[in-house]
Amino acid sequence: MALIQDPVFWTLALFLVPLIVRVPIGVALGTATIVVVWFWDMGYQMLSYSFYAGIAKFPLLAIPFFILAGIIMEKVGIAERIVALIKQAVGDVTGGLAVATVIVAAFWGAVSGSGPATVAALGLILIPSMADAGYDKAFATATVSVASGLAIIIPPSISFIVYGDIMQQSVGAMFAAGVIPGIIVAGFLCVAVYLISRRHGYRGQPRGSAKVVLKSLGDAFWGLMTPVIILGGIYGGIFTPTEAAAVAVFYGLFVGLVIYRTLSFRVLYDILKESVISTAVVMLVVACAGLYSWLGATVGLIDKIANMLLSVSSNPTIILLMINVILLFAGMLLDANSIMYIFLPILMPIIRTLGWDPIWFGVMMTVNLAIGQVTPPVAVNLFVGARLSNLTMEDIAKPAIPLIVAAVIALAVLCVFPSLTTFLPRLLRLG
Repeated sequence: MALIQDPVFWTLALFLVPLIVRVPIGVALGTATIVVVWFWDMGYQMLSYSFYAGIAKFPLLAIPFFILAGIIMEKVGIAERIVALIKQAVGDVTGGLAVATVIVAAFWGAVSGSGPATVAALGLILIPSMADAGYDKAFATATVSVASGLAIIIPPSISFIVYGDIMQQSVGAMFAAGVIPGIIVAGFLCVAVYLISRRHGYRGQPRGSAKVVLKSLGDAFWGLMTPVIILGGIYGGIFTPTEAAAVAVFYGLFVGLVIYRTLSFRVLYDILKESVISTAVVMLVVACAGLYSWLGATVGLIDKIANMLLSVSSNPTIILLMINVILLFAGMLLDANSIMYIFLPILMPIIRTLGWDPIWFGVMMTVNLAIGQVTPPVAVNLFVGARLSNLTMEDIAKPAIPLIVAAVIALAVLCVFPSLTTFLPRLLRLG
């Protein structure tokens, strides 16, 4: 009886039960908060203000701008030209096209900041290209899907923006901290896809003449400059990450309208429509997750779970291992941004108690959640890849396993050597 009257129980139950029956995450979070606040008279009048205050923050303004920038650069043909350049560069080297796919995904992550968006932008081009070159279609789809998880690690990353907002950390420092870990994860994935390609004899298509390669380089030049302008401007102190997102939007419009001349009113309409839908989904989750986090702190849920984790062991290594396992399982069910809003309030006192560097922890957590984007049953990246390739999730999941293992090994390296994450922010004196 006491359990039924406990708001902590209902805070969990009213969130988990709808989630199990496939209610959208934002709706589940918001509904649980409203019901508990109403029945326990916690001041429902404040919900509307808290909802607005949760998203009315200057750093979060970067999210819709980066979403818009990524869609613009996809629609105007930047992704297509970069892929064409990479195909010409690697030629028919064994595994070259698979390795190039990882590199392109990492590069595109510096444009979109979203895993599913990267799969959508690159999959339509790379999956057929790899299949035509003799690669197994399921392996090609798995490579694009897993490598696209780099988009939330390689800066600029929407997840880093969310983490910085929750933990009150410099977004610029988070961006800098993600560079080396992103390269490390990409390196492990490159090794994995190369070994698989060598075993199966996968090769690319012969490269063209030097003139063709140079033409492809010229076509892709404006796209290659995108991360240089965005990240160079941030680290050079020219503009903030939020301002960089706006710069990226206008740069993409300039390239599409003046350079490539692929931007029509119809394309612009499609760009704006997709951007509004994607932004609405993300910001609804951000707002509702913020309300749920406040509720968890108010009813004592956050303190209870944090104390439970700390009571299991006093060994930081064991606690870190537990946290990573929990996050990996959470990543199988929820998207990265939702996990951050739900789990970070719980993990915040643990991070402070154990004296962990919040910048390092944020990057480690993001790498973990990037792996979650390709681990079933939800596996949003695999879902998008399956839809593009007309394969089932089961077809893609098997060839994805070795790549997931490679990403987990990279995660372990980043956990053991925190300096790999913190080196660049300290060098640039960020944070």
